[in-house]
Amino acid sequence: MASTWPGISSNIASRTLRINELEVHILEASPPSAEPKPLLLLLHGFPEIAYSWRKLMAPLSEAGYHVVAPDQRGFGRTKSLTQPSAQIHFDDDLAPFRMLNLVKDIICLVYALGYTSVASVVGHDFGSPVAGYCALIRPDIFKSVVMMSVPGPPSPSSNPSNAPAAKPPGLSMSEQFAALDPPRKHYMMYFSTADANAHLCDPPQGLHAFLRAYYHVKSADWAHNQPYRLPLPTASHLAVIPHYYVMPLHETMPECVARDAPSPEEVENNTWLPENELAVYVAEYSSTGFQGGLNWYRAMTDAKWTSDMLVFAGKRIEVPAMFIAGKQDWGVYQNPGAVEAMREKVCGNMCDEDYVLVDGAGHWVQQEKAGVVVEHLLRFLGKVTTSNSG
Repeated sequence: MASTWPGISSNIASRTLRINELEVHILEASPPSAEPKPLLLLLHGFPEIAYSWRKLMAPLSEAGYHVVAPDQRGFGRTKSLTQPSAQIHFDDDLAPFRMLNLVKDIICLVYALGYTSVASVVGHDFGSPVAGYCALIRPDIFKSVVMMSVPGPPSPSSNPSNAPAAKPPGLSMSEQFAALDPPRKHYMMYFSTADANAHLCDPPQGLHAFLRAYYHVKSADWAHNQPYRLPLPTASHLAVIPHYYVMPLHETMPECVARDAPSPEEVENNTWLPENELAVYVAEYSSTGFQGGLNWYRAMTDAKWTSDMLVFAGKRIEVPAMFIAGKQDWGVYQNPGAVEAMREKVCGNMCDEDYVLVDGAGHWVQQEKAGVVVEHLLRFLGKVTTSNSG
């Protein structure tokens, strides 16, 4: 199956593994040798699938690593064995989508692959906090971590007794956004609504055109992406962020991105996501819908499903850590103070040279500038391997 997808190297295989109540679909590439190779795990974000790592897997494998990219819970061809339908619904139980369970999924995957340690866990977008928490919670398994495009994980409170009451985070912020002129809303809260999946699955412009516009406006191809640090996490300061993050109150996401859709010439000149590769995402999401990924947002924006992470209050990531993002990615700064917290409070072992902003890339850095990302990953992994062997 994977060999028929455009952009997939011939040494990338596809298979499924049964892990607890999941049938997990993975893409994997490994050097042709019977000797065990160090494991690299690549964790995608939203709205992506394992396929988003296609440009990195072959060169990382050729460098001597066993590279595995799963479709994470709720995405792509990974299926719940207790869910009879391929479609996930809004009223499904959110407990499986809480962060602690997503980390458990990855730990179980490691053991299902026959490993007890991982050279590095690499996460992009929503996969970034999953990777970060993997390293924070189980440093005995995950020997290093690379977080991409989204600084993470959030610094656990040093005093869990001061945790806020269990109510949806961002409620007062939502009211502040709605009071702006013109009124606005935050995309995470929109993605948590009951109508979001229907909007994304059946957009007015069609799914292919919607995804093309969505990937375009969050990439360096959209000239208006010139991000910078924001002083405070207030609605008035966040209102400068493009509409794909801070949306007009009464618009859907497809409506938000439609006004800035690429021209036919821009589409034709796109080399990092040509039409036949975009068609893979369209086909997969046409089959599954978006609710599985949207449930990640719902669990993240409801304190009921995040409070169990307070058990790690005050804990830091002590294994070697790296951050990579596109220089034209607003995702780096959409949460003011998150970058500083990651570098100064969360990560105890992140060198200045391992905080990397790649020029000419937006949010989809591993697709837009795959070669540059591979170079930085191999440089970092070379240091980690030397340190661990010493």
